[in-house]
Amino acid sequence: MLRLIKWLFLLLFVVVALIVGLALSKDAIAKAAAEQQIRAQTGMDVKIGRFSVGLLSPVVTIENFKLFNTPEFGGTPFLDIRELHLEYDRAALARRQLRITLLRLNLAELTLVRNDRGKTNFATFAAAPAPALRTTNAMEFLGVEVMNLSVGKAQFIDLKNLHHNREIKVNLQNQVFRNVKTAGDLYGVLILLWLRSGGG
Repeated sequence: MLRLIKWLFLLLFVVVALIVGLALSKDAIAKAAAEQQIRAQTGMDVKIGRFSVGLLSPVVTIENFKLFNTPEFGGTPFLDIRELHLEYDRAALARRQLRITLLRLNLAELTLVRNDRGKTNFATFAAAPAPALRTTNAMEFLGVEVMNLSVGKAQFIDLKNLHHNREIKVNLQNQVFRNVKTAGDLYGVLILLWLRSGGG
């Protein structure tokens, strides 16, 4: 009997250790999966400093995210995001609906590059086909309740003529927008950001 209790305690200890190990490694697993998926979909190299997924809270935080241009655009950084923080409605997610209650994005730098053939990295990135989604995995997007945006700087690099290179310091901090639900709403946010930065 004592031996059975001892084995039960040992089994319980192993199960708890496995759960703790998975909880501690879940972020590393999520980070590796995200990096692999982004590389596969964009063909661009990516580095994520920190990827945190809440176990008990509906929160995802990504820090120090860097997306690099392909060799034809010089391999320079394309996006440098200091923080992307998402809080979502868990009940809506259970109904296959995505409602983001808070999106906080701190974009440190965006670099647009024109290669020696006149193509830009942004046009190439935008023209890439979106990943195919199976209808069974389709999720209805209900919008973003609160969006907090910070933008550091944007630069343009012309690989054919370096005299065209320029940098724009946007320096916008904590610009808050509410109820962003459609592509039109997002376009309006971008226009407002452009105007608030001086329309440069």
